[in-house]
Amino acid sequence: MSNIPLPLEKKSSSKAVELINLTHCYNSYPAVDHLSFEIKSGTIFGLIGPNGAGKSTTIKMLTTLLPATSGDARINGYSINSNPAQVRQCIGYVPQLISADGELTGYENLLLSAKLYGLSSGYREKSIHDVLEFMNLSDVKDKLVNSYSGGMIRRLEISQALVHDPAVLFLDEPTVGLDPAARKMLWKHIRELNKEKGMTILMTTHDMNEADALCDVVALLHLGKIVVMDTPHKLKTALGPKATLDDVFILHTGSSLKETEDYQHVKQTRTTISNL
Repeated sequence: MSNIPLPLEKKSSSKAVELINLTHCYNSYPAVDHLSFEIKSGTIFGLIGPNGAGKSTTIKMLTTLLPATSGDARINGYSINSNPAQVRQCIGYVPQLISADGELTGYENLLLSAKLYGLSSGYREKSIHDVLEFMNLSDVKDKLVNSYSGGMIRRLEISQALVHDPAVLFLDEPTVGLDPAARKMLWKHIRELNKEKGMTILMTTHDMNEADALCDVVALLHLGKIVVMDTPHKLKTALGPKATLDDVFILHTGSSLKETEDYQHVKQTRTTISNL
């Protein structure tokens, strides 16, 4: 892989992410069915919905991990169909399950990520130092990751996604399995990424409180389609002065995310893996 001195230029545009009839079918079943919406630059956007709604499939297409059956999407101006390499250079992606290597130190995990992104040696050392400082991991950078707490591992995984200074960050269920203190710490860092760095963030979550606290705009995905999208405040106000996002979810799907066994299964899986 040839070295590049700096990440791709962040294009000046009001649209960080644009979906145009984006579709993916498993056999003949449309898991994602002609999605079309935009995410403004500098926005924290929440994609919420039950398991099987199409959230993970959508993110996999947007991060070029899964080809679209039809339609297209543009990330920072680049097409996922025509310019997948450029898309990968301008995004960061944190999957739901653990991606950091427990047998390496925090610094070694970041060095590996920086090399995979093709950062030049001079630039990657500065970038690693900066993200360690920003995510409050400098003091543990030389410790093996298998000695980290769950919250520290998640912050390291986000650091790996930030090392090349992406324009758009994708977070898949970022706080599932974390204790309340670690969750609040991670919320703080997500807000700082958005406010201080102006980073556009697309996150999926089952936690309605999390979506309400962090997201500028939320979209409810159900059976592969967006059924409602707006600011959390407007969605709640439309139902009444005491309405919650969970009430909005119940109105459009007929059930509460808090009641789904799938969520508890995901949470338990993440916690088990963290312990291991």
